[in-house]
Amino acid sequence: MKVMPFGDTALLVEVEGLPEVLSLAAAMRAERPTEVLDLVPAARTVLVVADAPTSVGGLVKWVTTLSSIEFDNVVEGAEVEISVIYAGPDLAEVSRLTGLSEDDVVAAHTGTPWRIAFGGFAPGFAYLTGGDPRLTVPRRDEPRTSVPAGSVGLAGEYSGVYPRASPGGWQLIGRTDASLWDAERDPPALLVPGGTVRFRAVS
Repeated sequence: MKVMPFGDTALLVEVEGLPEVLSLAAAMRAERPTEVLDLVPAARTVLVVADAPTSVGGLVKWVTTLSSIEFDNVVEGAEVEISVIYAGPDLAEVSRLTGLSEDDVVAAHTGTPWRIAFGGFAPGFAYLTGGDPRLTVPRRDEPRTSVPAGSVGLAGEYSGVYPRASPGGWQLIGRTDASLWDAERDPPALLVPGGTVRFRAVS
């Protein structure tokens, strides 16, 4: 683990990979001191935002202490259910890449809860991990210039839902009407790191 200053009031904690990020972020949330304003996990880092420059020194010691705690099996937050119509334009391609039938792709995607790992490139987008490993597929060779809001996709080990129309290269297997981002909601993001998502197939 590497702890680096990030401006005057934050620390960037770098670890080996996503499993370590999930463990460390869970430990931080479980024992979060009042001096910590925000925790922002990513694929290999956790950003710790302090309330003042004077708090940063104490937080370095806190982070170092937490590094020895095992939180691999911690389940945090509520489970969010998202209803999906599985008729995405890449469903057949995902079937070909995985060797599963299209029905089996849907069963695999809905059969295992996904962990909300960290936020992504747009407000409300979350990288979901821990699903059925058979669904690990590459991104598309040619990204689309516009992916409709509500599109449900796969890329590498992750699944995700596009909160708004945007370019993207994920393999699209379905769509949902769920509102991923609402500025009037508290919190605005439907999917908050630390929670889980279960997808449900609908007609």
